Amino acid sequence: MPFARIDLIKGKSTEYRTAVADIVYRGIVDVLKAPDGDRFIVVSEHTAENLIYDRKFLGFDRSPDFLLIQVTSTVGNDKRSKLAFFRFIADELKEKLSVRPDDIMINMVYVDRSDWSFGNGEPWN
Repeated sequence: MPFARIDLIKGKSTEYRTAVADIVYRGIVDVLKAPDGDRFIVVSEHTAENLIYDRKFLGFDRSPDFLLIQVTSTVGNDKRSKLAFFRFIADELKEKLSVRPDDIMINMVYVDRSDWSFGNGEPWN
């Protein structure tokens, strides 16, 4: 089951933040094949001095519109799915919110089902 974190600099509207979360969620369900309804996303806004990133790392040209997206998941752990997820997120953010591809960084973390507890202090079986 995926859990997503989206970090960005303060100043974007509620509608913008919701749209980013919606795009990430659609990618989780449509591309990584998580069950619909598995929506656990945290959007964190930071002051510019608290979201630290290299604007030119690996030849990119990042701006203050930089988005850092991290997804922790048990599904989609194959190269094809990961690459399709990266492409989907970049394409949708560009098309729907005019986010420049240089401003999108995505990190996937894969864990075992035993690494989750969905409540009551009980492991997910």
